[in-house]
Amino acid sequence: MPDDPMTLLGRWLLALGLLLVVAGGLLLLAHRLPGIGSWLGHLPGDIRWERGNTRIYAPLGTMLLLSLVLTIVLNVLARLFR
Repeated sequence: MPDDPMTLLGRWLLALGLLLVVAGGLLLLAHRLPGIGSWLGHLPGDIRWERGNTRIYAPLGTMLLLSLVLTIVLNVLARLFR
């Protein structure tokens, strides 16, 4: 008997939550890893503006790179579990 939609949705949300926890932990530890911490957040396209006590930071290049990597990983996972 197949699972009902609420059970399936709950499982997907738990999996997504675990994925976000792992990704957040990796990003928190990224500055300690040699090579990654030196360029993550400092890519071309990352905008940094400081004037007085005001700081504005928009990591556009980093967001594009992470979006590309996550899209590829999630597409590969989706094809594996089909």
